[in-house]
Order: sequence, then structure tokens, then C-alpha cells
Amino acid sequence: PTLSTTCARCSKNRRLRQKRVISERKLTRYFVDHRKVRVVGGQGGGGGHSFYSEPRKIFGGPDGGNGGDGGHVILKADRQMKSLSSVLPFYQGFHGERGGSKNCYGANGAYLYVKVPVGTLVKEDGKVVADLTQHGEEYVAAYGGAGGKGNRFFLSNENRAPTLFTPGEPGQERVLHLELKTTAHAGLVGFPNAGKSSLLRAISSAKPAVAAYPFTTLNPHVGIVRYQDYEQVAVADIPGLIKGAHQNRGLGMAFLRHIERCHFLLYVVDLSVSQPWIQLQDLKYELEQYKKGLSERPCVVIGNKIDLAQSRINLPLLREQIDDRVIALSALTGDNLEELLLHLRELYDTYVKTEQSRGQSPLKW
Repeated sequence: PTLSTTCARCSKNRRLRQKRVISERKLTRYFVDHRKVRVVGGQGGGGGHSFYSEPRKIFGGPDGGNGGDGGHVILKADRQMKSLSSVLPFYQGFHGERGGSKNCYGANGAYLYVKVPVGTLVKEDGKVVADLTQHGEEYVAAYGGAGGKGNRFFLSNENRAPTLFTPGEPGQERVLHLELKTTAHAGLVGFPNAGKSSLLRAISSAKPAVAAYPFTTLNPHVGIVRYQDYEQVAVADIPGLIKGAHQNRGLGMAFLRHIERCHFLLYVVDLSVSQPWIQLQDLKYELEQYKKGLSERPCVVIGNKIDLAQSRINLPLLREQIDDRVIALSALTGDNLEELLLHLRELYDTYVKTEQSRGQSPLKW
């Protein structure tokens, strides 16, 4: 190959290797945790209308077959899906085929599968009708209509040449509201700029945006903490809360619901500010106002930014004010991350044992 051909090939390979970086604000366009969907099952095929006839047997009788059933519309949880952005506002199931002659039945309509993220809640008229929390779990959103009857079906001793046949029934029609609640073992809860995103980047391979201004994170991120025995703990970075979040202030209740799925909480407080225990009190108050009992889940308090001088002064004061365990670390420098990872595993093991004692399967990633 010529030199120009080789250079062109190298530049093409370089472009393929370069991963396009999507900014946090652009990412919010792809992250959707609410969808209103109208689903209609496939219509059943009409019954056949024919009479069998061949040489020397001109009165063969009715032989119109039944029509095929319409296909269902099925919601299926898929762990590869991270958002409801790919879910369309309308889905129509496949129709069944019409019945044919010679008693041939029409083919049933194929099922239409709609992939949704794990953790999708399905509501109809404000009532929860399905909760898809496991990979591969399915829910029939709209049933297909039954196929019509051919004239062969109406054959009887009293009616030897029926001409009656029925059309297929229409499919079920529903309007559903899909709501995504992030499914993770642990949830990082804290005020803006407390260092949640930096901490998630430090303990996992997740890459949420980090900046010096509030509300850098505009949608939940889930990072996976991997241990040597191949256990994986999912940690969700919930966008920063503010006072009055339960009244829809700031980012409001848009992301409070994502904390509901977390089995234990990691409160992240900024040790460099005065009276850091006030942050913890305000965070627990917001969670409790949103859902009673949410603030009482197993937790640990993470005092971030211990690399700053003021933080080292505030640390003993924080431990005096609260009863929860406090782990002081620096997400920026990596100081004392080992203690957090060890305690995170303890919380996870306790959760697994509790679920198994109840006869339930713990969440696995």
C-alpha cells in the first residue's frame, strides 16, 4: 500500500479508538426517568369464509379456518438500558392473520417487546401495576385481541352450510406511566459540592462530571465497586439536594425517588464548612419528609475534604454531635478510601444476609 493509504487507514483507526465524550448537560437529554406510553395490542385476524369444492365432491362443506390472535405488547426489563429515553410514546402490537380455506388457521401476531431499564415502575391511573426489578422480568402491557371464528366453526347438524364468520377482536388499549427508580445497593446523599461525584470516581470506574459550581451532576450515576472475591456493590450518585427538596425546590423530587431503591445510604458532608453536622440533620430531614422511614436505613457518614486544615478541626466536633459512624477521607487525594471500601463491604454483606434470612434474593450486579 502507498504511504497516503497507510496514513488514511491509521487516522481512521485513531478516530474509531477515540471515544466521544458527552458532557453532563448533553447527557441529561438522554436520561429520561418518566414516560407516558399508549399501548395497543394487535388485532385478531378475521375468520375465514369458504366452502370446500373439488371434482366429484362439489358439496364438500364449510372449511373456513379461524383467525390468528393478535400479538401482545410486553415490557421487558433489561440491565443494558439505563434510561427511558428510547421508549416511544406509542406502541401497536402485530395483528393476527385471517383464517384461510381448507381449515387453515391464521398465524398469531408476534409479540412486541419493549425494553425498559431495571427498576422501572409501571402505573395506570396512579396505581402501581408492575415493578420490574429483575433483569429479564416481563409485564404484558396490552393483550392482543382474539382471532375471529371461521364458518367451519359454526357447522352443526342443524346448519350444514353456515355462512357466518366473525371478525377478529381489537387488542387491549391502555395508557401507562413509566417511572424509573435507580436500582443500587448504596446511595450517595449530600448537598451540592459535597464531593459525591469525586468520591464515586475515586472508588469506581464511573465518570460523573466534576466542577466547582453547584448542581454539576444533573442525573443519577451508578458506579460499580468490585472486590477480589468478584462481589460487586452498586453505588448511586444522587444529584445534590437542597433545603426544601421534598417541596420540589432545586432539583426537587425529580431524584429523591431514586434514593428509595437504595438499601443503605452514604451521607457525604463537607468537613470544611462550619458545623458540618447541620448538613446531616438537614439531609435526614429532607429524606424523612419525602418518605417516612427513609432516613432510618443503615448508613455511614462520610466526612469529605479531610485534606483541608479546617476539616481536621471540625472532624472531632462532628463525631461528638452525631451517633452514626464517621469515616473521614479525601476523594481528591484518595486518603482513607480503604476504610470506606471495607465498611461498604460490611454493609453489603449485612444486607445480603438479611435478604437471605427473609427468603428473598438479594440484588446482584
